[in-house]
Amino acid sequence: QVQLVESGGGLVQAGGSLRLSCAASGSIFSINVMGWYRQAPGKQRKLVTTITSRGITNYADSVKGRFTISRDNAKNTVYLQMNSLEPEDNAVYYCMAIATMRNYWGQGTQVTVSS
Repeated sequence: QVQLVESGGGLVQAGGSLRLSCAASGSIFSINVMGWYRQAPGKQRKLVTTITSRGITNYADSVKGRFTISRDNAKNTVYLQMNSLEPEDNAVYYCMAIATMRNYWGQGTQVTVSS
């Protein structure tokens, strides 16, 4: 079992920045991939970015050049640095981990970007 706890969401003006954190606990040795998804009101949950245990990253086209995922293995934490935020980035952001072929999710953190 893996537990994920997100933090760092909030309200920011367009053009601003936020950093989300996701702390993993439990069977962390079994985690292969971690990442972030987001779900806007009335829309499906969509991939934002992922990072493998080897540090290989992947980004949705909509966030390339603005968002950066990183991980601190010593702290079992993944970060999402979000710059140049746009109103279209409004969503609940969920941390995700893949471990032993199973997906785990955090509780979500709200990001609100005002125009």
